Amino acid sequence: MKILITGSAGFIGMHTAQKLAQAGHEVVGLDNINSYYETQLKFNRLLQLGIEKEDIQYNKKLKGQDHFTFIELDIQDAGNLSALFAFEKFDCVIHLAAQAGVRYSITNPRDYIDSNIIGFFNILESCRQFNTPHLVFASSSSVYGNSTAVPFSESQNTDEPVSFYAATKKSNEVMAHAYADLYKIKVTGLRFFTVYGPWGRPDMAPMLFAKAGVEQKPIKIFNNGNQSRDFTYVDDIAEGIKIVVEDQTSTVNYQILNIGKGNPDLLMDFISILEKALQVEFVYDFKPAQKGDVVTTFANTKALEQLGYKPKVSLEDGIPKFVAWFKEYYKL
Repeated sequence: MKILITGSAGFIGMHTAQKLAQAGHEVVGLDNINSYYETQLKFNRLLQLGIEKEDIQYNKKLKGQDHFTFIELDIQDAGNLSALFAFEKFDCVIHLAAQAGVRYSITNPRDYIDSNIIGFFNILESCRQFNTPHLVFASSSSVYGNSTAVPFSESQNTDEPVSFYAATKKSNEVMAHAYADLYKIKVTGLRFFTVYGPWGRPDMAPMLFAKAGVEQKPIKIFNNGNQSRDFTYVDDIAEGIKIVVEDQTSTVNYQILNIGKGNPDLLMDFISILEKALQVEFVYDFKPAQKGDVVTTFANTKALEQLGYKPKVSLEDGIPKFVAWFKEYYKL
């Protein structure tokens, strides 16, 4: 298939692009390389896909490794986005580009409207105009809010998000449902649970904790550590996306699927394993809960498992792999 992956310089996007290109699909990666966090990390991810920073120009396609092409483009640029769809005639779009971050959404909500609402609308419109057979898009476990009905099931109510980020992801699901129903576009939304692993975002807990630990600075632990997360290794996530993209059995126009490990871990257990792998002693700085944070995430993944999804990587195996990358990348 010819597949567009938006957000391909991102954490999940890079891993997904690698996996699908290695499987022989023709992958076109798109990213605007914004400065929400250090752009050098994004350029270094692209280098793993054979794209040199010095060659990147806006709206110019570049050949990378086998089966991978990259274009720097903003999903808010409706004109050039439409032209790309018209020329490439994609068989599938994997839409991962978004303004990320729960806490950042509290102070910068407009960024989420621009990227997650307007940008997503442009993707939907391009899929409609150019008859894209399948749109797969990133939703989030954050849409479940502080629900106490665990494990989280795709059929339960998600009308009470506790962050603006979650509200935009819920909006994406509703917008996508309308397009699927009105224009008969096949759409699959994936509710990602907490993803970690090599090349992760620097604003997420694993990187924040690891950096603070090696610098012998206190690590901030919110809600006094009374949290649990369905920590999912990035390779399992990329494999799950590949399964959804390649599936030929689904006949429904619209579906939402949880994609996680299906087994939550206590935050303090995650920290303990990370501390051991890094071989440093953390200094804990316990903080009260922050606005927008949820207490527990726990995925019911039975629907995705029916397509063949089976997460394989435990925290005990995944965290050392993350630490090995972290030490090599930061030359520790």
